[in-house]
Amino acid sequence: MKKLAFFDTKPYDKLWFDRANTGYEIVYFETKLTARTARLAAGCDAVCAFVNDTIDAAAIDILYECGVKVLALRCAGYNNVDRKAAYGKLVIVRVPAYSPHAVAEHAMALLLCLNRKVHKAYIRTRDFNFSLVGLGGMDLYGKTVGVIGTGKIGRVFIDICRGFGMQVLAYDPYPAADSGLDYVTLDELLERSDVISLHCPLTKENRHLLDGDAFAKMKKGVFLINTSRGGLVDSEALLEALNSGAVRGAGLDVYEEEADLFFEDNSDIPVLDETLSLLVSRPNVIMTSHQAFLTEEALADIARTTFMNLDEYFSDAPVLTNEICYHCDRRKSDPDCLRNRRERCWQPIKD
Repeated sequence: MKKLAFFDTKPYDKLWFDRANTGYEIVYFETKLTARTARLAAGCDAVCAFVNDTIDAAAIDILYECGVKVLALRCAGYNNVDRKAAYGKLVIVRVPAYSPHAVAEHAMALLLCLNRKVHKAYIRTRDFNFSLVGLGGMDLYGKTVGVIGTGKIGRVFIDICRGFGMQVLAYDPYPAADSGLDYVTLDELLERSDVISLHCPLTKENRHLLDGDAFAKMKKGVFLINTSRGGLVDSEALLEALNSGAVRGAGLDVYEEEADLFFEDNSDIPVLDETLSLLVSRPNVIMTSHQAFLTEEALADIARTTFMNLDEYFSDAPVLTNEICYHCDRRKSDPDCLRNRRERCWQPIKD
């Protein structure tokens, strides 16, 4: 029986992974995976990690020394992994899609709540304050939404917005073929959108995609929704844009410095991140706990896909469906792509 070290465990993780287990001995750790905790995986064949684990070169070297062969990310993003350091040491697989409806629906929930002040009304009415002053919003019908990133989640969000009668602009460095979407430049999207929603992965190239210059180009009074990665937004620049009124409101399920805070109860300790404290205190900011993925369907998909990835690896499948490719910028037409040659991309170093 193969042994799996499972890091950053939450109660819902254990519930769904125990249900979907295809025959692994799982050792659950509540601590995050870092270079300081990686030796906990000694004696394990595989490691399962999440978005806020720090899988840098030091952690990878320790995992390799401990005999770990495969790193299974139970998430889509992998910006927290040093892929170059892992090449030749660990095979890395991920869950590229898990109920895209979960994240897209949460993005719309943030927008609706912000626009119609549901969070304010909820607090007021619990005190029997039924005043309508300050609770006004706008019709979403006929407004323009700019969607940055048109993968599966982005396109589901677009479908939801169209259901509200919104006009859609899209930006993506790699446009979806035959999608019928109205692709524009990023600058045009910023200038024309009443709502901007982020649905793209975080890379070195797009870190702080929305910075001070980007906020200056936006239509005054825009709503910003981010359910992707916190590092896509310069948080200090966002705070300035909120203070100036350039941004009407922000719905954030992620934050660029969330790693040591999110998924944990920090209610009894002082939070020293001043920018985060100011954002949370704003009446026109709704921040949730990186919970957009948290539906029964998504959790079931994540567990099922993770075990499928591990089963493929340990059964010596020639190609791993969800392997993270070291040459991930290669196109499917590239004859040098190992996947096109029906080989695994990450070939472990032979002893």
